[in-house]
Amino acid sequence: MSLDQIKATKKGKKRNRLIFRSIILVILLAAIVYALVANFQKDKAIYGVGDEAPDFKLQQVNQFNELESVQLSDFKGKGVMLNFWGTWCKPCEEEMPYMQKLYPEYKDKGVEIIAVSLDATEFVVEKFIEKYDLTFPIPFDNKSLVRELYKIGPIPTTYFINPEGVIIEKVEGALTLEKLEGHLKDIQPASN
Repeated sequence: MSLDQIKATKKGKKRNRLIFRSIILVILLAAIVYALVANFQKDKAIYGVGDEAPDFKLQQVNQFNELESVQLSDFKGKGVMLNFWGTWCKPCEEEMPYMQKLYPEYKDKGVEIIAVSLDATEFVVEKFIEKYDLTFPIPFDNKSLVRELYKIGPIPTTYFINPEGVIIEKVEGALTLEKLEGHLKDIQPASN
């Protein structure tokens, strides 16, 4: 092989490396642009007072309710207290008896309490339901789908939704019996 052939071969290899590296660089840049665009298009909405409550459907744990699943839109026309909680959360545990105490009265007045459990296993939720004799719907959000939808941070977090499906109040932290009853009155349908 002559010196000119060796130089030509080397030059060809350099050109091929340059092309290969350029292609890799273009692919990496395209991936970065795609990731940025996809991230900006994610739903970053944080739902608050005045917003329509986003719909969801979850399987429920509560053995006393005939429904196998709970879908928020099924309660249109009723006031809804949407509570996010966990069995490990002491403030959540403290407000559950208040919710149960008011539930029968306000259910008859057109207000529904839906307590979305953020626990990892159904077993602990079932034990909690038995311990407090809870009779309102308790959907199970072990995959955190609804938690992400509503951007839930600290728990308990409670949304009070009017009969038209609009959030009229968001409360982070436990509620006293008096405050809870006041919020339930606020979301009671006008005809009741």
